[in-house]
Amino acid sequence: QVQLKESGGCSVQPGGSLRLSCLGSGYTANTYCLGWFREGPEKEREGVAALDSDSDGRTTYADSVKGRFTISRDNAKNTLYLEMNSLKPEETAMYYCAAGWSYICRQSGREIPPPGAYHRWGQGTQVTVSS
Repeated sequence: QVQLKESGGCSVQPGGSLRLSCLGSGYTANTYCLGWFREGPEKEREGVAALDSDSDGRTTYADSVKGRFTISRDNAKNTLYLEMNSLKPEETAMYYCAAGWSYICRQSGREIPPPGAYHRWGQGTQVTVSS
């Protein structure tokens, strides 16, 4: 089965940047819908970005992070990345990577698929944005 492990979370000052990584293993399909989510205290899990790991690498972002975050992948390393710039205190959260079948990206169109559409999740990595 697919296993995902996030890393890279830490404490960062407001306005700072951070790059999260998600190492995957056990893939049995050629393409997946990959995503990053976050869950802050007393908040629902929120979709941050999604990537269709097909050849076109189509990406989708939450409105709140457009222009600041970038989702990408390194197929050779089986790693998904989330580059975060100009971080805000309210973005303090546990960040999770997730994998789902590729069709959920295509069906979702311009929207990030909901959490329930993904069938594999990492354990999360904590990002704290404060002075």
